[in-house]
Amino acid sequence: MAQDQQGNSSGWWRVFHDKFVVEERYMEPEARRNLYRIAVGLMITGAVLFTIILVSVLSRSGVSVVDEPVRSWLVTLRGEPATTIMIILAVVFGPIGLPIIILVFTVAWGLLAKHAWRPMVLGGAMLTGVILAQIIGRTVGRQRPPMNLMLFGADSTFSFPSGHVLGACDFLLVTAFLVFSRRQNTKAAVAGFAVAGVGIVFAALSRLYLGYHWTTDALASLSISFLILGAVIMLDTWRTARIPGEQITGELSKQESSAE
Repeated sequence: MAQDQQGNSSGWWRVFHDKFVVEERYMEPEARRNLYRIAVGLMITGAVLFTIILVSVLSRSGVSVVDEPVRSWLVTLRGEPATTIMIILAVVFGPIGLPIIILVFTVAWGLLAKHAWRPMVLGGAMLTGVILAQIIGRTVGRQRPPMNLMLFGADSTFSFPSGHVLGACDFLLVTAFLVFSRRQNTKAAVAGFAVAGVGIVFAALSRLYLGYHWTTDALASLSISFLILGAVIMLDTWRTARIPGEQITGELSKQESSAE
């Protein structure tokens, strides 16, 4: 009996240990270089776009001149059933709905997957987005559009950037990368990122339509998400991508690569 209990204990510990072995994979040198180039390109693009948008918002010039015309135009489009649809989207991508979705998705993925590396990276990216949104929002201190035009309750918190849009961007883009980067199917990857793009558009549109954000708030969130996605690609590639001739360090990765 004691031996069985010890064996069961070792089995559970082995499963727990294996869960946190980082999955490694072989790829061609050029493919890995391309991932690094994409990561750097995304980070540079995100940083440049965010800087341009931030300067425009602070100086009330540049791209921020579109904020009021877009807001006024969307007000003219209000009506049923569009408002109901936008409220549903706001709840799904909101501070209650989205965290629940992310928590359930991440925990389920972590439990069902052989390795927990990718769910942990997703969780870290989401947490990074939340922290950045809080720091930037309090630092910039931008006011939201007039409260009398908000359709789903008053909100007096800071407007720049949009936490809803940033959360949606991070979740959809990072998940798309972490899932399709392990698949040798370009069409599926394009479809996955296209779906992510549609989700981001709807998340941003709902916040603008309901009167809670300016256009530049949503654009700033997208630029921050580019930075986070680039950092995720850089980290994931550095930790998991190996080219022929390099050593695989994880025991499970060694077994899987030899089995292939």
